[in-house]
Amino acid sequence: MLVKTKAIVISALKFQEKSLIVKCFTLSSGLKSYFVRDAFSARKTSQKIAYFQPLSILEIEAVHKNKGTLENFKEIKTAVAFQTIHTDLIKSTMVMFISEVLHHSIQEEEKNESLFVFLETALSWLDHHSEISNFHLILLLETTKYLGFYPDVSDLDLPYFEMNEGVFTLFHGITALTAHETNLLKKLLELKFDNDQKIFHVIERQLLLKILIDYYSFHLDGFKRPKSLDVLKEIFS
Repeated sequence: MLVKTKAIVISALKFQEKSLIVKCFTLSSGLKSYFVRDAFSARKTSQKIAYFQPLSILEIEAVHKNKGTLENFKEIKTAVAFQTIHTDLIKSTMVMFISEVLHHSIQEEEKNESLFVFLETALSWLDHHSEISNFHLILLLETTKYLGFYPDVSDLDLPYFEMNEGVFTLFHGITALTAHETNLLKKLLELKFDNDQKIFHVIERQLLLKILIDYYSFHLDGFKRPKSLDVLKEIFS
């Protein structure tokens, strides 16, 4: 089936000498993997390696056989021409980390239009703003809405957050955050991208990042600690 859709690049893995296996989150069909022959070839091609940087947003035309095998692009063009995301060191490190988290989080070939629109809007915001210290934290937390395990805030006044159940509780169980950690999470729950980026100290931001990664691990089978996490911590230290 020939499909035209927007697609966000999640990962690109080199295959043999000149080819790529590219995983994309598509607007029309959810997660899809594509084989790109001669991506590193010197000859001119519409499937250049530059298209497949982390979280690039593409307009693609592709043949989807939907048989669980690698699909093939017919045409590719840039849907959103980012101005800063792939040239700014902090932003490029951040999107590398986010793409790795998404790689281990979006696991099904199912359409999730609301998640796609959220990610597209968030990336556009990142591209146009310079105060971005909390961007990755807010994005990871908001993404849980679309993955099905956003914290239940109906008892937000209670002192502890139970990670396994995703609820606020009166008692400090074995998988619950401390009162201090819970208060940090409550502050994060109130934030939007445009809020004051200096609301957290560096140590608080790193603690929140650990909490979020642990929270993903509780709720997603096979979730792996991102390899780029240490690089991200170094950038924001």
